[in-house]
Amino acid sequence: MQAAEASDRIARFPIHDPAAALGAGLALINGDRAEAVIPLARRLTEAHPRSAQAHQLLGLAARAATDSLTACEAFAAAAALAPRDALIAHSFARTTLEAGRPAAAFFAAAAALAPQDGSVILGHAAALFHEGRAGEAIARLETMLAAHPLWLDGHRSLAALRGQMGENPLANIAAALDRNPRSPELHHLAIAIALQARDLPRAEAAVQAARAALGDAAWLSLNAGHIASESGAIADADTYFAAAGASADPGAAWMHARHLIRAARPEAAAALLEPMLGQPGAHALWPYLSLAWRMTGDDRAQWLEGDPRLVGVYDIGLPAEDLAALAQHLRGLHLAKAAPLDQSVRGGTQTDGNLLLRAEPAIRDLKARLLAIVAQHVAQLPEADPAHPTLPARRVPQRIAGSWSVRLTGAGFHTDHVHPQGWFSSALYLALPETLGRGEADHAGWLSLGEARELVPGLAPYRLVEPRQGRLVLFPSTMWHGTRPFTAGERLTIAFDIARPRQDIAP
Repeated sequence: MQAAEASDRIARFPIHDPAAALGAGLALINGDRAEAVIPLARRLTEAHPRSAQAHQLLGLAARAATDSLTACEAFAAAAALAPRDALIAHSFARTTLEAGRPAAAFFAAAAALAPQDGSVILGHAAALFHEGRAGEAIARLETMLAAHPLWLDGHRSLAALRGQMGENPLANIAAALDRNPRSPELHHLAIAIALQARDLPRAEAAVQAARAALGDAAWLSLNAGHIASESGAIADADTYFAAAGASADPGAAWMHARHLIRAARPEAAAALLEPMLGQPGAHALWPYLSLAWRMTGDDRAQWLEGDPRLVGVYDIGLPAEDLAALAQHLRGLHLAKAAPLDQSVRGGTQTDGNLLLRAEPAIRDLKARLLAIVAQHVAQLPEADPAHPTLPARRVPQRIAGSWSVRLTGAGFHTDHVHPQGWFSSALYLALPETLGRGEADHAGWLSLGEARELVPGLAPYRLVEPRQGRLVLFPSTMWHGTRPFTAGERLTIAFDIARPRQDIAP
């Protein structure tokens, strides 16, 4: 939606008619104008306090704008006015969960209205987990999957829950495959979950089981090549990737590019990836192009990540006692026993859900403080470059796409990784080991930017950032980052991603 059309819709917003206003508001929200809808929806609720649709629109706009407290309150009002509306009941339960409040009972009520809605069932399981009832969440998903063994979203959620509780994440998928041995979707999921669990032998066995059941297929050769490469079997990986054939799909090509970089063939990786830039899903290719260009001395590496304005180091301005109180609150949110699947955490745990959507006053204050620093960082960026993944023309709104806390203990660390679906990523330090050295030669516990030690061991980082309590580091989401291990103690952080603003509409 272009600016002129949005302005016209706002000027003609039908305050007199809640049903028409809901349709008009949804059009604006879908046009990425949620923040503009919120004051209109507030006026609508004031004019029609008994209209469930008016409160529903306010909830939808606030949720899209990541204002979880307003969304939760609006949907609570809508649910009270329309207690038999299944969609409103689900929205109320969902926003209650996102606000960090007990929501299992509300999901149960929504499930009674829509018993076959898979998203409600998944939300109920998440709410049970957040309330410290992981066993109930797992049992509920197991029951549903016993009746619906091809429900892939259910398998994914159950695998994630099992993994965080230190259990076998593949147990239910294996049982489903026993009943449906020729399901390509289940075989694909078994391979993906094994890879997320970093269990390469099990992933290889899953590929072989899929081949036995389905025969040879390009996607199986592609996965076999990826697994072989991750295992260090470079020659075997070459054979598998050759059998898979050339792929023009960015969603698959990154695996081949990753292998080529590990095999020290950066020219081949660049030749594979460069023609795909601009395609849907190509954002995930930038981290590998960065490595390929740096390995070959290509000037485009400097264009992509060399400008120092892309990285910012800030003090968030909270006194030590406030940081300590926030850290103590976060420790109570670390309910898992193990790191999540498919994450960079080693030797620690990560909170579940979007942390900065929680409605506690301390979290809301922190979110506002962090977004103000993000705005400051974005304001000093270089001018727009439509070819650059971090320098788009449209730079608003700046919304939290995901956020979490990580608690590392012992010699915990993050492996080098990227968040290619985001725009900017971050690290905020809240608690650090007392023994953490300052300026030590090994940089224990420091944040490393631009290193990919598993793929290119000799590549120097762009920058090493010393952790300090209250320090926030912002950097492009496509930039490789990780941490150096420390010897002992606790390292408690918050991380978040800023969503890349849509570029198909005018500011």
